Amino acid sequence: MKNVIIILMLSTISLTTFMFGTTEEKANGAEYQVIPDEAIRLRILADNNDEQAQALKREVRDRVNAEITTWVESLTSIEAARALIQERMDEIDAIVEETVEQSGLEQSYTVDYDTSVKFPTKLYGTYVYPAGEYEAILITLGEGEGDNWWCVLFPPLCFLDFSNGATVSAEEEGEQETEVKEESEEKEVEFFLVKLFNKLIS
Repeated sequence: MKNVIIILMLSTISLTTFMFGTTEEKANGAEYQVIPDEAIRLRILADNNDEQAQALKREVRDRVNAEITTWVESLTSIEAARALIQERMDEIDAIVEETVEQSGLEQSYTVDYDTSVKFPTKLYGTYVYPAGEYEAILITLGEGEGDNWWCVLFPPLCFLDFSNGATVSAEEEGEQETEVKEESEEKEVEFFLVKLFNKLIS
């Protein structure tokens, strides 16, 4: 009888893993990164979605990101990162100005640093980055009505393009959060089955 129970348990665990996957598999498949509560972001808004405007956004992104990354890569506290960025905002402004001038476009821009920069909800893989107001450097090119790009400057996570996802509505966000909760419950069931199995064979 004990052997029958063990076989049934193994079958159930295998089926659960097949249907839902492991936590590691989901993380690897989704390719998402949890953003710490204390973080400084970089958000760049293009003037519009024309090819030239988007190309300028990417050029500004590359130059600003490359510069700031060298500033913060050795820092270990957000206070130090915040102080350093605030002290060197003029340098960021100069980089944007030079990039715009070299593009040949008559493009206005603004460079701001604030603790309440608005971000829309983004769905990246199976993970939802909720909308909200976050500490960030905001670079607005022209009217700022084109597709945006953003990453996390500190801690250094700009190797991930968090904007590479779909903007979702509030209703869709709620649905995604429900799915994440259901995944968590599924993992709890799987954990319980594994514990029960280990108890049976001990």
